[in-house]
Amino acid sequence: MKTLGVDLAAAAKKTAAAVVEWGDAGARLVHLSLGVDDAEIVRLFGTCRLTGIDCPVGWPDALLPFLTGHLAGDARPVLDRDGIEGRRMLAYRDTDRFVTARTGLIPLSVSADRLAHPAMRCAVIQAKIAQEHGFQQRDGSCRLAEVYPAASLKSWGLLARGYKGRGGAEAQRLAGLVGGLKQAAPWLDLAGCEDRLAGSDDLFDALIAALTARAVAQGGTLRPDAGQAAAARTEGWIHLPVGGLQALRSASPVG
Repeated sequence: MKTLGVDLAAAAKKTAAAVVEWGDAGARLVHLSLGVDDAEIVRLFGTCRLTGIDCPVGWPDALLPFLTGHLAGDARPVLDRDGIEGRRMLAYRDTDRFVTARTGLIPLSVSADRLAHPAMRCAVIQAKIAQEHGFQQRDGSCRLAEVYPAASLKSWGLLARGYKGRGGAEAQRLAGLVGGLKQAAPWLDLAGCEDRLAGSDDLFDALIAALTARAVAQGGTLRPDAGQAAAARTEGWIHLPVGGLQALRSASPVG
């Protein structure tokens, strides 16, 4: 099995991809690249069992009626979102609230924060994947799953904050995080890419996305319950791994 991880940015320059190949003895990083365009993401998707993408794959269900009402001059759906709580429903999805409740981490808003441009690109990439490989359900039940590297790291007991950026402290934390990952997963062969991973949080997040994709493929992530399922199909669902890093080695489904 191969799993692909994509750390998606608005432009190819900051977009990273990592492919991990899984075998009986462990796993090996077989591809690591920065400056990845849409065509390369679609190509790599086709070679892998499951892809984890670090970007929202949908928008809040409440957002479309709000915008449609505003455009049509229909006050009712707009006034339904009056006040801070109403605006939160426009900014955050069910899965964002679920992740915050489980981990204490607050995902960036797809509709009101810095994720808007990457999410638009992600929608186009999903359409391109659909043309070649069929439509991928946004809840992660097919071959594409939304992931959140910081939440995966926290679920695995690793540092989840403070490693992004170009400052000396951030660089030191990232280097320590790469070392911590190697210690926690000695069966993972990084193929001599330790320095590259320690020098780019984009590449590192792509690797974590590929590892999380393995958990998704095993059934080793938290799935939406009956009350969350409908929203997950339209808004998307962030997959949080359970069972620890060691569980990724198993060829059998988790649980």
